[in-house]
Amino acid sequence: MSTPQAGEAGAQRAEGERSSRKLDVAAVRKDFPILAREVHGKPLVFLDSASSAQKPRVVVDAMSDLYLRHYANIHRGVYQLSMEATQMVEDARDKTAAFLGAADRREIIFVRNATEALNLVAYSYGRHHVERGDEVLVTHMEHHANFVPWQVLCEERGATLRVAPIDDRGVLDLEEFEKLLSPRTKIAAFTHISNVLGTINPVEEMSRMCRERGVVSVVDGAQSVPHQRVDALAIGCDFFTFSGHKLFGPSGVGVLWGRAEILEAMPPFLTGGSMIESVRLEGTTFADIPQRFEAGTPDIGCIVGLGAAIDYVEGLGLDAIQAHERELLAYAEAKLADVPGLSILGTAPQKAAVISLVMDDIHPHDLGTILDREGVAIRSGHHCAQPLMERFDVAATARASLALYNDESDVDALVAALHVAREMFGA
Repeated sequence: MSTPQAGEAGAQRAEGERSSRKLDVAAVRKDFPILAREVHGKPLVFLDSASSAQKPRVVVDAMSDLYLRHYANIHRGVYQLSMEATQMVEDARDKTAAFLGAADRREIIFVRNATEALNLVAYSYGRHHVERGDEVLVTHMEHHANFVPWQVLCEERGATLRVAPIDDRGVLDLEEFEKLLSPRTKIAAFTHISNVLGTINPVEEMSRMCRERGVVSVVDGAQSVPHQRVDALAIGCDFFTFSGHKLFGPSGVGVLWGRAEILEAMPPFLTGGSMIESVRLEGTTFADIPQRFEAGTPDIGCIVGLGAAIDYVEGLGLDAIQAHERELLAYAEAKLADVPGLSILGTAPQKAAVISLVMDDIHPHDLGTILDREGVAIRSGHHCAQPLMERFDVAATARASLALYNDESDVDALVAALHVAREMFGA
């Protein structure tokens, strides 16, 4: 079976150097062909990785290699192609298990994205454990994917959705979170890193509070896994989710990690092929985990691509990535402080490289359009976090999110484009 070649940054990728080396961003950028293109005649400055990250060539090559040389349906055939494709998918499962620090590879469930993973938990676990009078606890900074499923669940089951407050910096009120963990609380779901504020929540402490009270904890890790090392067992939660497309992998694949003893007691989310043990006219018995939750033919190519993306970030080193992004965030915040009329939503002391901007007298959508003409791609809108927008009394923000391939020149381009916008609006 052939292996796609490593990218330009491959020289950095030695396992033993992860904690000490510095990220060579110039080399990393060469791994992402899209960063070499122009937009509206200007060099592309991509600052929307919190929505979906760009893909290194090794991910595209891995998927192409599968489709050109090894593709067949998995877990069914005894012929060579099927066995090769099956092995590639199961290799990706092993990589994902190691990436999250899972105790058992069977705890890794492949889904379409973090949204599907959260819905799986809400439907399969929540519907069988949450009853009338119970409570589910979330925070005020949740993405809709970790808010709406619990809201719907509570409406269906006659339960109550509780919301832990945040302060004006975007910091969770941990004391109030703990108070809201009542004897009626069955599930607590909270984000690791806010996709709007960049706030890094103390998920280890929050999970400990839940565990001591017998509350099942669900962590939305969509914004954390691309930027820092994650150990689900060390966090101490019961479920952890993320999406492949934010981890420099393809869209169409996500991961649910759950403790084996909990997953084994949960009924299927979807039924059909591949997830059964036997089907008879009298009834059906279901397969063990993870197959029980992977009905039908999966997106084989995307799973393989996710495995390649994990190899890529592991090779660069999550510690080096996190250190680089911290330095770049500090540089960006200092530069943005000199832009008149600009404010930042989210100033938590523990923060990831997500910057939500509000500019006086310029709507975020107009700001995003002007910046696009300058080659700078940011996100404008409510970022699937409308309760959070209401908390800060804004309809939307313009969000710039940094990643491993961004550097100071990208920040400088953002600042220059913001000045262009001010001049256009006479600010």
